Amino acid sequence: MASEELARKLQRRLAVEQATLSEDAPEAVTLPVKHSDSEPLEKPAPVDNDTSSELTAKLTRRLDINHGNAAPCVSRVFNPYTEFKEFSRKQIKEMEKMFKRFDSGKDGFIDLMELKLMMEKLGAPQTHLGLKNMIKEVDEDFDGKLSYREFLLIFRKAAAGELQEESGLMALAKLSEIDVSTEGVMGAKDFFEAKMQALSVGSKFEAEIREEKEERKRQELERKQRRAAFKELQSTFCS
Repeated sequence: MASEELARKLQRRLAVEQATLSEDAPEAVTLPVKHSDSEPLEKPAPVDNDTSSELTAKLTRRLDINHGNAAPCVSRVFNPYTEFKEFSRKQIKEMEKMFKRFDSGKDGFIDLMELKLMMEKLGAPQTHLGLKNMIKEVDEDFDGKLSYREFLLIFRKAAAGELQEESGLMALAKLSEIDVSTEGVMGAKDFFEAKMQALSVGSKFEAEIREEKEERKRQELERKQRRAAFKELQSTFCS
């Protein structure tokens, strides 16, 4: 009797467990099918031609640098006063001041957006393509932005008459706030009328250097004279 009752209990327990397992069985799940290497993948969305060509050029140059087929762009230190002798020290200082004013990122470059803001401030806004062409005309290292040296090249080309009258760079040179009309090269109104005077800038530059040295000597002499007078006065009171 005891064994039969135990058998019935085990059968009921087994039936309950089977019913629970059937209820908890997971639903069929559709797994993603992995594409074989031979099957073509979905094609990417089409890219604008200008953007695609620009990106391709940058990637190609990066690959060339990695493979040793091209040298990376290295920022070289230059002396604007000796390299741009056609400008006076006053002119170069004004150009540097203007460059730093619009270099809002303070990274030593004027990028596309900073150039856009500059041209808007000067009252000669440019299109996106126009801004890119402006940079391209003086972008010697092809980094897509203007270094300080490349910024000076704009004024060199303008003074030499190498820029088209309707170009964005010419507008930048003419509308810049650099007031050097007394120097005779970069005045906004008499920009081209003063070009001939640039021939004497080399000697003018040397004269400015001499004047600065003479000024420093004179100041040093005045300091020595004041010190000597003070010592003499001091010895008079102490004696």
